[in-house]
Amino acid sequence: MVEYTLADLRRVAEAFWPAQTAEEWDRVGLVTGRDDAPLRRVLLAVDAVRATVDEALGLRADALLTHHPLLLRGVHTVAEDTAKGALLASLIRGECALLAAHTNADAPEGGVSDILAERLGLVDAVPLDPGADPASGIGRAGDLAEPTDLRSFGERIAAVLPGTVSGVRVAGDPERAVARVALCGGAGDSLLDHPLVRSADVYVTSDLRHHPAQESLEQSLVTGGPALVDISHWAAESLWLAGAAERLAAELPGVEFRVSAVRTDPWTFAV
Repeated sequence: MVEYTLADLRRVAEAFWPAQTAEEWDRVGLVTGRDDAPLRRVLLAVDAVRATVDEALGLRADALLTHHPLLLRGVHTVAEDTAKGALLASLIRGECALLAAHTNADAPEGGVSDILAERLGLVDAVPLDPGADPASGIGRAGDLAEPTDLRSFGERIAAVLPGTVSGVRVAGDPERAVARVALCGGAGDSLLDHPLVRSADVYVTSDLRHHPAQESLEQSLVTGGPALVDISHWAAESLWLAGAAERLAAELPGVEFRVSAVRTDPWTFAV
């Protein structure tokens, strides 16, 4: 049996999700770990939080691969009385590496937005902003194989995503016809004015704030525009994990890849 090391995981991850394709502000790749460490078991999760770190350590995983970077913004201490310092200390003591594939995993074929488009049944989907590879880029816009109404489309989304407290929130006439769909996995309110979003019947994304959503809807009353669907950030991006695990396992046979069973959506109940 081939014995793999962390360097092999980094090599394959870089081939799938090149760091150079990440947004300039992003921080992807290896956070902690050493290349010559043995690689036998890897846990994939959306977030590096106490629950997923403990899950990885409980599984005796050699690496935790997350979508969201733990150290996205600058820190000036990793003292163990800070949340991030405590997590890093646990990972280092447990000999569990931490890697992140974020915006470099959002854009490509098989990436976060691509998987969401596929699960929602979009055909002929194209990126909202193509990169050097025309099949890669931020978000997706495509058509439903069969048009439906907005209420039914919202129900379709709810059926595809894992359940969360916030559920699926929809802004628009429930009877509105939906044929053209734009979407962006993760927080996509920066794309509300994108031409492919404005020309769609509905725009699906996460973390829509009051004012950007309201202004988009008000503009639609004047010039036309999409209904809005706000979904859980964690739920949307969690769909990517299973496919990523399968691809990694195919390249590193014998290494066990598991998808975290922990839901790291931050909300626990509504009243």
